Amino acid sequence: MIFETERLVIRKLLTSDLTSFFELESNPKVLQYATGEVKTLPECERELLELIEKYDVKDNDFWIYAIVRKSDKQFIGTLALVKDEEGDDEIGYRFIERFWGNKYASEVCEGLISYCKKTGMKKLIGNVVNENLASEKILLRFGFKKVKEFISDDIGLLETKYQLIL
Repeated sequence: MIFETERLVIRKLLTSDLTSFFELESNPKVLQYATGEVKTLPECERELLELIEKYDVKDNDFWIYAIVRKSDKQFIGTLALVKDEEGDDEIGYRFIERFWGNKYASEVCEGLISYCKKTGMKKLIGNVVNENLASEKILLRFGFKKVKEFISDDIGLLETKYQLIL
């Protein structure tokens, strides 16, 4: 376990997460504001194995974790903590569509901020596509401040970079 919140556990991905990981990564609605294309089952299996292998890489700066409900151990999404091009720690999260609307993103964000403070991080950033009002609202609620707007190289949409000094 990496950390937990009232209703959720954040842990390393497992090969047994494949079915739920595929449900997440094959849904165009989930990926509409994210980088990457909808994936096939074999592509998800390959990606899942690559993400799991990164846990053992020395100086890894690309961490993707599973978000699991405590009540039934259901995999509901992923949480990212990765270094961006400028060396800043960037957060990201995705949830399987059927779990949207339960305030899990707010809960995960709050838990991640607490976890990052405990581990000694000084700053977090989040890049949000401007059309993604729900994610913007969450970051602003937790004190993130707008830093700059830019057009993303990967998906070509207007994004805003937010930062939180911890």
